[in-house]
Amino acid sequence: MKRVYIVVEGQTEQEFVNSVVAPYLNTLGIYSVTPILIRTSRSGRGGMVNYMHLENTVRMLFRSPKTDFIVTTFIDFFRLPTNMPKYDECSAIADKDTRIDRLEAAINEAVDDRRFFAYIQKHEFEALLFSDNKGFEYYFTNECAKETGKIISDYDSPEDIINSLPSGAPSKRLLAIKPDYNKVLEGNLIALGIGIDIILARCSRFARWIKTIEEKAKEE
Repeated sequence: MKRVYIVVEGQTEQEFVNSVVAPYLNTLGIYSVTPILIRTSRSGRGGMVNYMHLENTVRMLFRSPKTDFIVTTFIDFFRLPTNMPKYDECSAIADKDTRIDRLEAAINEAVDDRRFFAYIQKHEFEALLFSDNKGFEYYFTNECAKETGKIISDYDSPEDIINSLPSGAPSKRLLAIKPDYNKVLEGNLIALGIGIDIILARCSRFARWIKTIEEKAKEE
């Protein structure tokens, strides 16, 4: 079974991998799952304002003398750097899902290593939290949970949430409902409260990513 490295943008995603994704993959027999914060400088970690920060972090992992690992990403579509591979070409594609697929393919082509495959989270991490309202009901006040419930009922899938304006981004919607929302702490507690099975059932892109990790980690 191969080790899995997941390159992430920030502490929220890092904690999500550690507390939600890794335990789930453990149940599938994949026991080594490590989130890696994007390296932005010699000492800086987290965030991505330049595509090369991502690619350099990925290539750093390839320096390992061992070959029994795969590398993937867990980065937000929301505000991707404009110097992503084939960014302008992909931006001209009207359908958002197709655009993300092409961006992922462009990153794969640029990195060009069989151990790597890119995943871009549609919208951002917070979209996953709208898979079910029970996490919000447990950690938010009743009034706040009513508001999150309304958003959930408006969409067939959290991955369909409209965020054509910055205010429509899932994280911005949460901050409008609860201004002191703590992304790292509350976000991951809510995800744990929902449970990954519900997230997988409601978020098809995310579910395909997890399935691909499983398949590639088990390849001979």
